[in-house]
Amino acid sequence: MTDKVNNTKEKNKKQSFMSNTIVVALVAMICCALWGSAFPCIKIGYRLFEIENNDAFSQILFAGIRFFLAGVFTVLIGSVIEKRPLLPNRKSAGKIVILSMFQTIIQYLFFYIGLSHTTGVKSSVLDGASVFIALFVSCVIFRLEKITPAKIIGSLIGFVGVILINLTGLDFQFKLTGEGFILLSAIGYALSSVFMKRYSSNASPILLSGWQFIFGGAVMTIVGMIFGGTLKITSAKAVFMLVYLALLSAVAYSLWSVLLKYNPVSKVTVFGFLNPVFGSVFSVIFLGETESFGISAVLSLILVSVGIYIVNRKETELKEKKYS
Repeated sequence: MTDKVNNTKEKNKKQSFMSNTIVVALVAMICCALWGSAFPCIKIGYRLFEIENNDAFSQILFAGIRFFLAGVFTVLIGSVIEKRPLLPNRKSAGKIVILSMFQTIIQYLFFYIGLSHTTGVKSSVLDGASVFIALFVSCVIFRLEKITPAKIIGSLIGFVGVILINLTGLDFQFKLTGEGFILLSAIGYALSSVFMKRYSSNASPILLSGWQFIFGGAVMTIVGMIFGGTLKITSAKAVFMLVYLALLSAVAYSLWSVLLKYNPVSKVTVFGFLNPVFGSVFSVIFLGETESFGISAVLSLILVSVGIYIVNRKETELKEKKYS
């Protein structure tokens, strides 16, 4: 009986800590900075492995190996943290397959191909749409939380910030295999966030993240190889880039899934507006896409921050009223 009480207290303490707005903000920003760096790093990876823009199956193979490695890293790190091997059971197997379909296979299959047919700047803006999609799916379809004016207003302000930083780098051209695929990728991400919220209530979010990466990465690797995808290891830099991309996914998704477990979907996913901001900044630094950078970057960050504050302030007020 005493052990049960202690476990409950420990669980409540952990939930209180992971629901703290400051903790959520810091952890989410780390995740977004890592994801933002992926925009230019993927393009650099294509160059290092000599993958052409129209070589879709080599891109899929590249993504598959990256995420398979990310899954291995996630499971190993999680096993050390939890002091037990993170192995899936029958109940979690189905959840892993569903998560993998949306979070890895659909999201990144379309993302990798789409990114090769458009700029890092436009990809960043379109990727920001995933916040709205996640909000809609969570509130309207699955009814995991209530949609409120604060969530809508905060999300709109944040999205305006995303558009602002990329305004001069945008055009009205739209290709299905470019901008269209990036948008489909955003839909996959939004759905995966909601499913992770539901499934992590009675399963380890790190276990789910790790094994969905392994399964999804294996499927993408096999598909890429069957249809003629190849990777040329041209240098140690190429291997380093692949390992870095795998590690950033392992760390970012593990942290993000823990946040989703203990917080409303909207409170966490609204920070996704920082992905395009970081992505645009890193695209300027590493790819030289300087046409989108300037005073707009500062204004964009202000708007994104205001949007995040509005959504999270309302969540904090509701929580205070609940326990007052």
